[in-house]
Amino acid sequence: MLVKKAELAAVAVKKNQYPQDALPEVAFAGRSNVGKSSLLNTLTNRRNLARVSGSPGKTRTINFFQINDAFRIVDLPGYGYAKLSKSATEHWGDMIEGYLSSRENLRCVILLVDIRHQPSAQDVQMYQWLQHYGLSGVVVATKADKISRNQLRTQMNMIRRTLSMGEEDVVLPVSSLKKSGYEDLWSVIEQIIGDASQA
Repeated sequence: MLVKKAELAAVAVKKNQYPQDALPEVAFAGRSNVGKSSLLNTLTNRRNLARVSGSPGKTRTINFFQINDAFRIVDLPGYGYAKLSKSATEHWGDMIEGYLSSRENLRCVILLVDIRHQPSAQDVQMYQWLQHYGLSGVVVATKADKISRNQLRTQMNMIRRTLSMGEEDVVLPVSSLKKSGYEDLWSVIEQIIGDASQA
């Protein structure tokens, strides 16, 4: 997809702060250090659309990015950062679950996992949440440049097993450094949002 326009449309912590139109949305979720901001910047070909921080856990809001005035990419707060207080972690969990359970615009949530490691218990829990809400099926394995080609299939199979993914579910290896896997990811997103991407 050619991204001609990408801009921050809204920053929200509660439902009344979400954009009020009917544009379809594709959300991205993952651990705090999984490389979500880098992925979103590479995906949209913008250097600073999503803020990349050296400190995990900086995204504490739900950020709505409007793409080509046709749909939105939604950046959900990262989870699993150990230094956060328990109350902050619970608040973020409530914020994410509130969005997942109530947002009519939401078409799919793409779960990011680090291809080098087995998905964590929180990754598994998130994927189960997504299954519960009918939003699962797409996993992006980030940092694919960090492993060899020989390791790739082994790691992808391990991710599938750990998340109990079905044969029809999609796992895409991507690398922000090498800018690989993004055409495949855009193809999936375009399929999810349908004709909205052509508007």
